[in-house]
Amino acid sequence: MTFLATRRQVLRGLAASVFVSVVPRAHGLFFDWQRPNGPIKISDVEIFEVHGSYSVPAGVNGQQQVSPLDVYDDLRPPVYADHPTGKDRVAKPSAMYIRIKTDQGLEGLYGPIEEDAAVIVHRDLRKFLIGKDPLAGELLWDEMYRSNRQSRASIFMMAISACDICLWDLRGRYFGVPVYRLLGGPTRSSVEYYASCLGFSLEPEAVRTRAAALKKEGYRNMKWFMAYGPGAGAEGMRKNIELVKVLRETVGDDVEIMFDCYSGWDMTYALEWARQVEQYRPRWVEEITMPNKIETFAQVRRKINFPVASGEHFYTRWDVERYLQAEAVDVVQADPEWCGGVSELVKIGTLAALHDVPVLPHGHCLHAALHVIASQPPMTFPLGEYLVNKMAHFYHFEKNPLFPHNARIALPAGPGFNIELDPAKIESQKTMEWE
Repeated sequence: MTFLATRRQVLRGLAASVFVSVVPRAHGLFFDWQRPNGPIKISDVEIFEVHGSYSVPAGVNGQQQVSPLDVYDDLRPPVYADHPTGKDRVAKPSAMYIRIKTDQGLEGLYGPIEEDAAVIVHRDLRKFLIGKDPLAGELLWDEMYRSNRQSRASIFMMAISACDICLWDLRGRYFGVPVYRLLGGPTRSSVEYYASCLGFSLEPEAVRTRAAALKKEGYRNMKWFMAYGPGAGAEGMRKNIELVKVLRETVGDDVEIMFDCYSGWDMTYALEWARQVEQYRPRWVEEITMPNKIETFAQVRRKINFPVASGEHFYTRWDVERYLQAEAVDVVQADPEWCGGVSELVKIGTLAALHDVPVLPHGHCLHAALHVIASQPPMTFPLGEYLVNKMAHFYHFEKNPLFPHNARIALPAGPGFNIELDPAKIESQKTMEWE
């Protein structure tokens, strides 16, 4: 017994020393931190904003998509065309990040996050989280959810999402591993993405040029955004149909093409469009109408011969379950920054798997979705969404922005989400506070 007890003590000591030796010693904000033996508590939650600048080509990539406001003549945008000037313009970006601090010196970091969510974090959730155990993820999510009667959706759920994701980063740094390992992965060495083409001109020649370029870059899947809805009449419908035809002719049969309507259509319009483009085999049609109209989604899904997708505006597993029970979608597109964070997206994946429906997270931000996808079976989480125009500069302030090569992003090896800001790109910074 004495020998065994001594041997266990030695092994525990060796394990502790190995852990300390492999924990990264410097990750921007996290210098010389070692995992404490005692309890760890949240000491502060702060939002800060960074500012900078970069150059982008002028006169291109300004195509607007159809929206629910398309039915109003005075709110419908004019027909768009690229007008390149051959010159660059200077963009002045800003980005908000959330930082969760602990009494042991460890910090979690995540962003960019939206200001609407940041306000709720500062006003409501900050005081609620201070003093709590950051490692108790399920407890904190449930308590945040129960803390406000408006928490089930909208900007309050977005704020819960921001805190949850930042806490996952903190836990990853605590244990010295990427978040996908905490979630049970990896299930693959890299994640494949589909090209999401928001902002690209829908002029036929421009579509041909860009679609061919994306295929050459290795994208086997691409999504384009409809510019016209019922308010644009027969001419708008003709252009929506032409877009599908041009894409199929350009990329051939070995590339999947998907289409996003951003809630700007209705059932009649969707059915007529689907009837005319069925011959071009779309991979899916997305967000055909407002997300509360579940029965419309269900009817369209029953009547057309290709899949229906939605979920960007789903909040929590309960929204997803209503759609799945109504047999209203073939693809769930929940966004971790809106649906409830990493914790909730994993639950949504389990729920969707019960219905044999894949989850392809909306691509508003990449870090959280990448780690969830990488931790789950490919049948449930097969692909990510890469918004080609937006993501070109969305992580401008970070040292290691995520970027696909041959349509894939390799899994980061650093702890948490491996986010480290680049001081050389930050021209100014301020801590955000709201009354």
